Amino acid sequence: MIMSPRDWGLLLLLSLLWGGAFFFVGVAVRDLPPLTIVLARTGFAALALWLYLMLTGARFGAMRPAIGAFLVMGFLNNLVPFSLLFWAQTAIPSGLASILNATTPIFAMLVAHWTLADERMAPHKLAGILAGVAGVAVLLGADLLSGADIGSLGMIACLGAALSYGIASVFGRRFRGLGLTPPQVALGQLTATTAMMAPLVAFADRPWSLPMPGVETLAALAGLAILSTAVAYILYFRLLATAGAVNVALVTLLIPPSAILLGALFLDERLAPHQGFGLLLIGAGLIAIDGRLLRRWGRRRREGPAQPSK
Repeated sequence: MIMSPRDWGLLLLLSLLWGGAFFFVGVAVRDLPPLTIVLARTGFAALALWLYLMLTGARFGAMRPAIGAFLVMGFLNNLVPFSLLFWAQTAIPSGLASILNATTPIFAMLVAHWTLADERMAPHKLAGILAGVAGVAVLLGADLLSGADIGSLGMIACLGAALSYGIASVFGRRFRGLGLTPPQVALGQLTATTAMMAPLVAFADRPWSLPMPGVETLAALAGLAILSTAVAYILYFRLLATAGAVNVALVTLLIPPSAILLGALFLDERLAPHQGFGLLLIGAGLIAIDGRLLRRWGRRRREGPAQPSK
C-alpha cells in the first residue's frame, strides 16, 4: 500500500510519541517494577480515552461485538510487549531497547506474508530481512558469545516484544471491518489490557505496599500514559486503516533516534560502536523492505540522465 504525505506526517509524529515512551520508562523503572508501570500506562491511558469519547459523544455500544478482538489485541499489542520491554529496560539502555524494537517490521512482514493475500514477500523484502537479521546478530553476538547474562536476556526480551508487535500489527487489520473509530479501538484494547493486568500486578507486585514514587516518576507515568499511549494509539489505528500493517510497522525505524537522543541527554546512556553499526544494518533492512528508495533509484536508472533543454 502507498502512503500519502499525510500518512508520513502522522507516522513521524507517532515515532516521536513512541520514542518518548522509552525515555519515560527509563525514568519510571528506577522507582517502580515493570508490571506496575504497564498497568499504570494502560489504565490511565484508558481513562483518558474514556473521557475523550464521552466528551465527543461517541457510542460505546458499538464496541461490544469486538470484545474478543480487543482481548486478543490487548494481549499481543500491550500486555506481552510492554511487559517484556519494560523489564528489558531494567537491564539495558532505553536506546538499545528501541533499536531492537525496530525489528518489528521484519516480524510483521513475515507474519503478513503467510496470512495476508495483499502483503506478499518480494525480493527486496527478503534482502531487508537478511540485513535486519545481520543487524540483530551484531547487537547480540558479542554478548551471547561471552555467555548469557542479564543484558543479553534483556535484548532477547526486546526481540520477543517485537515479534508480538509484528503479530499484532497484522491482527489489528480486522478492526477495519468493524465500523469502529481509531479512538474506540484504542480504548477497547487498552481497557482489555488493564483488566488482564490488574490481577497479575496485584499478585506479583502488590503496588499498594510500594513506596510513593517521586515527582519525576509520576510525571513520566503521565507522559507515558497520555502522550505515548492514548494519543499515540489513536494515530496508530488511523494509520493501520489507511497505510497497511507493514507500512505502520516502519514507525520503529524512526523511533530509535529520538529514544537514543533522550537517553543520552537525560539518562546518561551511551551506545557502544557495534550497537550503532547494528542500528545501521537494521535501518538498511527496513529501507529495503519499504522499497520506495529502491524503486525510485531503479526508475532513474531506466530513464537515464536528464537531457539539457535546447
